[in-house]
Amino acid sequence: MQAVTYSSTGDSDVLVLGEREEPHAGPGQVRVRIHVSGVNPTDWKSRRGSGDKAPLPRPQVPNQDGAGVVDEVGDGVTSVRAGDRVWVWDAAYQRPDGTAQELVVLPERQVVALPDEVGFDVGASLGIPALTAHRALTSYEHAPTELSRGSLEGRTVLVAGGAGAVGHAAIQLAVWAGATVVSTVSSHDKAELARAAGAHHVVNYTDPDTAQAIGALAPRGVDIVVEVNPAANAELDVRVAATGATIAVYADTPGESEVSVPVRPSMSKNLRWQFVLTYTTSADVKDAAVRAVAAAVADGALPVGVEHGLPLTRFPLAETAAAHDAVEGGIVGKVLIDLV
Repeated sequence: MQAVTYSSTGDSDVLVLGEREEPHAGPGQVRVRIHVSGVNPTDWKSRRGSGDKAPLPRPQVPNQDGAGVVDEVGDGVTSVRAGDRVWVWDAAYQRPDGTAQELVVLPERQVVALPDEVGFDVGASLGIPALTAHRALTSYEHAPTELSRGSLEGRTVLVAGGAGAVGHAAIQLAVWAGATVVSTVSSHDKAELARAAGAHHVVNYTDPDTAQAIGALAPRGVDIVVEVNPAANAELDVRVAATGATIAVYADTPGESEVSVPVRPSMSKNLRWQFVLTYTTSADVKDAAVRAVAAAVADGALPVGVEHGLPLTRFPLAETAAAHDAVEGGIVGKVLIDLV
């Protein structure tokens, strides 16, 4: 089978397309024929490592997310069977086998049914973005541990960077859960994407007094902030937060790995600062996120494509390096790799 691997960390030129022996599903495992592989920032960051081209103990197939069809199941597998359409998550986390290959074998838990009416593009766009967004939205003290339709009714959510993949998923999940969603963006085009995703209000953060604009839309303050750039936005987040709000941080800005938290204003509002990394959430938290995302998908709440606020850019498997470069370069929307 064809697969993209890298044997040392470094620039995208370490990625090599070649042939690998077909894997087979063992007990409790599922083999998936990948139709579409999704690329996230975490994929190129893992591949780059520290940039010193350190050799790996074994070749690594990149990419955490993907969607395809089950073609082999091991003993004891009951949730899926051969021929089922599925999406997968965390494929390459602490494993050598990501989704940039024709066949991938995963534990049954990491293979989730995809409804017949939902395309593989949606399935390959879930994983890291949607599970991260779910954790951010449920880190609020008064939120349920597992989102469902209407479960955030009466709450206001601020999504920073609503045109990004996590921001897009956060908008869609929050709207599905009944929240009022405000999103900040940096341009008219990105504002249109945030609106297409379902944001009720959009604020251009390059305009003067963003806090005043958000305050006019949410005079009681926002309950949950889904934050992509805490170094730039910490003061703003505290200003617009309601008492008892949560500021959920899921990313940092390159070159700015530290953030200064306004301590006294945070204390006076009893704010919670929650840092989010989907890989290391507990099994219970991850399983709840997977169930909620699957339910939202079944409800048609997580569509992709420019008309839904997430433009798609496609590459063939042979151009996986270019796909990684596009994500590293900050392309707007979702980058997908076609294998079928």
